[in-house]
Amino acid sequence: MRIHLVAIDLDGTLLNSDKEITDATAAILRTARETAGVHIVLATARPPRSVLPFYDLLDLDAPMINYNGALVYDPTCQRVVLHRPLALETARECIDLARSICPDVLVSVEVLDRWYTDRVDLRYTTETGKRCAPDVVGPIDEWLTQPVTKLLLLDGANRLATVRDSIRRRFRHQVTILQTEGTLLQITHATVSKAEALRVVAGEMGVDREQVMAIGDNANDVSMLKWAGVGVAMANAAPQALAAADYVTDDHNADGAAKAIRDIILRGLPGKRP
Repeated sequence: MRIHLVAIDLDGTLLNSDKEITDATAAILRTARETAGVHIVLATARPPRSVLPFYDLLDLDAPMINYNGALVYDPTCQRVVLHRPLALETARECIDLARSICPDVLVSVEVLDRWYTDRVDLRYTTETGKRCAPDVVGPIDEWLTQPVTKLLLLDGANRLATVRDSIRRRFRHQVTILQTEGTLLQITHATVSKAEALRVVAGEMGVDREQVMAIGDNANDVSMLKWAGVGVAMANAAPQALAAADYVTDDHNADGAAKAIRDIILRGLPGKRP
């Protein structure tokens, strides 16, 4: 069946090691949109403000999937399509537990597209944190007043492992925890996943599941690789992403995402199976 929608992760997938989209990749994505009528959906752990430069560069017009699926946002009309925040009390209890184990753990929360934190430490930061300043820096009790789109905890990898396991035990059915980087825990509502967000986006755009291709490289991409009609993992992907994929493409420094789109969608060639 013809592919009408491609969901693409950013870091480690569409972006190379310099965190850039190459001209070659941009050209193939543009061809897929203009000649094959394919919708391009960026599906990432990043907030909207960190995705918009790439969205604008590619001149996209579809909703984007943010925070691993906790938010689906349509920049064309500034509409929130889906928002599944973590309950305020759950976020507060997770923070209290983390700080009881690691008093110096960095705490940040994202609420829609605003970033709140009680302090900044450049030793531990996200890609978004390297480019965007917090909206609010101050005592947690002053800004933790509403449900949280995503809770981020940053610290040394060894200390975070204990925090991760403790939160998982206490809040097993209330949160989803992802640790795709050694120094970062991402905590969202238990029902959040890229797959569920992609299902919503496909429904909004009138595209059947079998007409969707998903491309990713990490643990947070596994659900959408399994859900999509065609799942493609990067050559540099984590083992769980490789295991979930139907095909494997080149790595992110060799325009692998664009190659998968060119070969499977534009040329109709069979992909390389894992």
